[in-house]
Amino acid sequence: MHGNGNTLRHELKYYIHPHDYVGLRNRLRALLPLDRHSVNDEGYHIRSLYFDDIRESALYDKISGYFQRKKYRIRIYNVSDRIIRLERKSKWNEYVLKESAPLTRSQVYRLLEGDIDWLADKGQRLLADFYQDLKAGAMRPSVIVDYIREAYVDVSTNTRVTFDKQLAAGLHSFDLFDPNLATWEAIQGPRMIMEIKFRRFLPGTIRSLAQVSAHQRSAISKYVLCKERQKVYDR
Repeated sequence: MHGNGNTLRHELKYYIHPHDYVGLRNRLRALLPLDRHSVNDEGYHIRSLYFDDIRESALYDKISGYFQRKKYRIRIYNVSDRIIRLERKSKWNEYVLKESAPLTRSQVYRLLEGDIDWLADKGQRLLADFYQDLKAGAMRPSVIVDYIREAYVDVSTNTRVTFDKQLAAGLHSFDLFDPNLATWEAIQGPRMIMEIKFRRFLPGTIRSLAQVSAHQRSAISKYVLCKERQKVYDR
């Protein structure tokens, strides 16, 4: 299935205990390579700055379970400006679409300072749409989402299994590039997030390796978890 010329995908999300993670990790590691972003056996660092409007629609649409919704974020890897992307993640029922456009560090800082008119002049649809949404919905930076991702990839079927660890909400700042950014753990208790992402169907080998039937699927949003944590801190 396709949306705007891009392939839609499924995303299955689960909370798992660290003890289960060890066994799952060992099975996956025996057959699948780590994602190319990985810097060591633990994976790689992801930091995303999410945007929301003054009504916090992205937050409350997710909490309310709306079937159609979208979120904008700026994402970097390993606290580096080598790869910076504006991403829009849209969901229609069970289907997810992720679109992206490259940014530079200076462009990110311009956005944070409220300088947005240049977005309309870049000739890229995603940037133009972001500009229109910024103007129409008074959209603004909302929260930084910070975590370590360990990702395994089945290249032949374009299927990914990821473990997202040490999820934390950024505090006091929206500076993605701050190596000393203050954060607060967003998941309480010994849990982490496993995600399985695939296109048309989930291969049987991955279903077996990840022991899908043994885990309870959850409607998890790292943005919601971190935004709610931020709200607790700000009280």
